[in-house]
Amino acid sequence: MELRRYLLCLEFILLLKELCQCFNIDVKHPRIFTGPEDALFGFSVLQHEADGEKSMLVGAPWDGPPNNRKGDVYKCIVGEEKNSNCSKACAPLWSQECGTSMFSTGICASVSDDLEPRETIAPTAQRCTTYMDIVIVLDGSNSIYPWYEVQNFLSNILSKFHISSDQMQVGILQYGEVAVHEWSLKDYQTTQEVVEAAKNISRQEGRETRTAYAIHMACTEAFSAERGAREGATKVMIVVTDGESHDGEELPDALEECKSRNITRYAIAVLGHYIRRQQDPETFINEIKYIASDPDDKYFFNVTDEAALNDIVDALGDRIFTLEGTLGYNESSFHMEMSQIGFSTHKLDDGILFGMVGAYDWDGGVLKEGTNGRIVPPREAFESEFPLELKNHAAYLGYTVSSVIVGDWRRLYVAGAPRFKHKGKVILFELSNEGDVNIVQALNGEQIGSYYGSEVCGLDIDQDGITDVLLVAAPMFLGSGNKEAGRVYIYTLSGEVFVFNGTLKSEEKSQDARFGYALAAAPDLNHDGFTDLLVGAPLEDEHRGAIYVYHGDGIYINHSYKQRIPGSSISPSLQYFGRSVSARLDLDGDELIDLAVGAQGSAVLLSSRSIVQINVSLSFQPHSINVIQKTCQRGGRESACLNATACFTAVSHLWVSAMLDDRKLSARALFDDSSHRQTQLAVRVHTGQTLCYKLPFHVYDTADYIRPISFSLRFKINDTESGPVLDEGWPITIKKSIPFFKDCGEDDVCTTDLVLQFSLCFLCRQKPYVIRSPRRRLAVEVQLQNRLENAYNTSLTLHYSRNLHFSSLSIRILKTTTDIQFVILDFKTLIVSVTTGFFYSDSVEREDTLGDNSVQLQSFVQYEPDLFVSRYVYPAQQYFSFSSFLCSIYILFFLFFCAVTLI
Repeated sequence: MELRRYLLCLEFILLLKELCQCFNIDVKHPRIFTGPEDALFGFSVLQHEADGEKSMLVGAPWDGPPNNRKGDVYKCIVGEEKNSNCSKACAPLWSQECGTSMFSTGICASVSDDLEPRETIAPTAQRCTTYMDIVIVLDGSNSIYPWYEVQNFLSNILSKFHISSDQMQVGILQYGEVAVHEWSLKDYQTTQEVVEAAKNISRQEGRETRTAYAIHMACTEAFSAERGAREGATKVMIVVTDGESHDGEELPDALEECKSRNITRYAIAVLGHYIRRQQDPETFINEIKYIASDPDDKYFFNVTDEAALNDIVDALGDRIFTLEGTLGYNESSFHMEMSQIGFSTHKLDDGILFGMVGAYDWDGGVLKEGTNGRIVPPREAFESEFPLELKNHAAYLGYTVSSVIVGDWRRLYVAGAPRFKHKGKVILFELSNEGDVNIVQALNGEQIGSYYGSEVCGLDIDQDGITDVLLVAAPMFLGSGNKEAGRVYIYTLSGEVFVFNGTLKSEEKSQDARFGYALAAAPDLNHDGFTDLLVGAPLEDEHRGAIYVYHGDGIYINHSYKQRIPGSSISPSLQYFGRSVSARLDLDGDELIDLAVGAQGSAVLLSSRSIVQINVSLSFQPHSINVIQKTCQRGGRESACLNATACFTAVSHLWVSAMLDDRKLSARALFDDSSHRQTQLAVRVHTGQTLCYKLPFHVYDTADYIRPISFSLRFKINDTESGPVLDEGWPITIKKSIPFFKDCGEDDVCTTDLVLQFSLCFLCRQKPYVIRSPRRRLAVEVQLQNRLENAYNTSLTLHYSRNLHFSSLSIRILKTTTDIQFVILDFKTLIVSVTTGFFYSDSVEREDTLGDNSVQLQSFVQYEPDLFVSRYVYPAQQYFSFSSFLCSIYILFFLFFCAVTLI
């Protein structure tokens, strides 16, 4: 029987249904940390290591009590299934209340390696315009009437004030002939407290109104630090009186003292006493105007009586502080009040670049805090790309910030503005220490509402220090079916500018995905020396989410992903998996980069799997098969022995398994076709080690010695759940052929001399030859002889007439190793294959004497046709019989013999 090939299989992990979606990120053994969903736990993730302790930092920007959600950071120790203590970090939504407005300036905290807070970073933080110390100088002389109306006025105006340590403080000084402090600035810290205290103030009384004395006492005592005055607070005095002062000559000195202390004075003239007595109040009004700061139309009030004091409460409150945050008609004061610093940050060698997405009426901006101080470019610095006339369009510049290195180590800062003209924009610019901005390049979005520029990521793929690729995300880009599929644009460095080079490819589904919502560079996931990329798509698979892994190559990023990791493959309960990603450290101690991925209420740690390269060699002993020399026995039959040696060399620790599967054999002489026997070989290969294993084979006689026996060795890694994976693109199959041995001398060229002799052995008796019953056989004798070296795949072809039928074949063999097979074709051709124990080699067979390789012979043959003729008489007719006759048949025999050699 013939042996075609022997198949050696080693299990290998990449033999999966979807090879392109699985590589070396382990999804079978994730570590999942959970936190409060309502606090947005998982909104951001960052890998962290300090003092040998490895952890994940997980942001929860909405953490805290309902009335004070300033955010927290959770430290998740790798190796423990629990969350640890949290510490404050960047909170861009951190807000402060100023009057009736809530200003979100943002605040960050610098923390030590063990997450102990060190200092607060709040470059855009500013005190509220309501940071005031207010002293009310209240006339309590006998002429004030009725007193409860004054109490009502106090309660109403105080209820408008925002009393707290960060905003307003109020003290009250009441006077007549003498002056007393009803309470000091530091006595009450809430609005409710001062309102309640005002209800209990009784009238001081007195026949004189010593206004100058009371004003001087307020300036020197009530605004003193001892009574709670704060440094930096705006000082405001409110004077309420109903008559001319009895110490008017002292007013100039008292007012000068107030001016020297930068005390702003509001003055209210109550005209009730003059109206009731029908007296002219002009002198009184002039005195009160003199007390008030300039201009009078802003700081002076007059009311008809005590009850009318309540009519000016709103106007007085609006003038004391700006409730709606405006400085004047159509002039906005929103510069840094809504800056939301910390919304995006980028660490630099000499500091931190902050995005100020809410600055300048949400037009946005950037700020650098570093060794050279604080650099705050004005709104006008970006006017060439963000015209001031579009300031109300809310471009959100600073939504994301980064930097790239181009050319001769030139650093460019990058900032995204995803709402600019509703299509988005990204600018690359230089920033001087003086705040001067030089915009080098601007990239523009193409689709309205796509949020182009909400994420940017620069990649130094070949790790030479120069940025090779800039990626810009548009996570709300509408794809098929008007779904937010998302898109990530690729820009490659050309000279010192970035040029468009296509987009990343993701799953093509008509679904919400927000592909590109998160981007992160990974130092090198597949160990090829190039930086890789992670992309989050948190809305894929009905909001379960997914992340994509892209590999770098040279100075480019591959457009097609190497691995897609859906959240559902990690845990069926995950939602919004991929809203944040981080890949920069080895957290599990195997010296491989790991992935941190944020989800809603969860943070997931995914480990990398080592990548190995397995070098396999296959050799045979002997180098050719000689079936003449049968030195082995198997199953009681003699055979030729052959040993195959398979050697494995790996670059990492791994387990491999070798499988010898008899079902892959076509040699029925060795194993039966139905055999299901398997031989298992477990091989443990260490780094740099070469391990060899010998496999014996047995070869029996075969009719096909032309083609060599082909061996195919396939291997795979045994552990498909964990452990290493084979390097992508690494060959998993090795093929080798072993020829049959042939004896054709040292030159390995077989020179043959085939001679054919042919005869009809009956023609010598008579001519023509008559075939008659019972002898109906025509014998043909063919002699084949090889007079020189071995011949291969020799065949003899005999053509004969259609009216002859092949009956039998009688063979007389002079060499016992000869094997003969014959096939009848179309009832007119006989092909006889003669293999005289010789085998195939790679050299050429040669025969120079071709003239005696064919014989043509023809002869006439007659045969008796077996016809019977009879007669009988019928009364009306008579039949005659014929004598026997012969049919002559012309038979042509053409015999051709040739030697055939396959190369």
